Amino acid sequence: MVNKDTVLELINEKLEENPEFYLVDLKINNANKIYIEIDHKLNPISINDCIGFSRQVEHNLDREEEDFELEVTSPGLSQPFKVHYQYIKNLGKEVKVMLNSSKTVQGILEEVTDEDIMVSFETKEKIEGKKKKLKVQHEQKIQFEEIKETKIIVKFK
Repeated sequence: MVNKDTVLELINEKLEENPEFYLVDLKINNANKIYIEIDHKLNPISINDCIGFSRQVEHNLDREEEDFELEVTSPGLSQPFKVHYQYIKNLGKEVKVMLNSSKTVQGILEEVTDEDIMVSFETKEKIEGKKKKLKVQHEQKIQFEEIKETKIIVKFK
């Protein structure tokens, strides 16, 4: 089986040359399928970026010694966040956060620290003395340990 530490070392070499990228996920199954998710800290990741990481791994592993399948991809839009950098990259965007308590919070990702995130959202609330419900702005701080999963909300205009 392909050694995960060896593949991780190869990826880290490429990341040192290109610090604007980060590793989201690395999996190797029993059939030697290597699955790597890479992302860019600021911009969308391109196919050429994925090819660069693919070549880094493929050219430094010996298929004669051990055959393998390699897939290098960007994180899917519909996939939950896996690493801290994904929260930072998506600051200012609308997210849906599912908490361990099964409650969900949907709003704009306003702030990210090492311990928590801040999400802002609006609700319509009945205000005493008013006939109509009014929009009220809220902010909720959520500890990472309370988060089950976070996904970006994709809106097409």
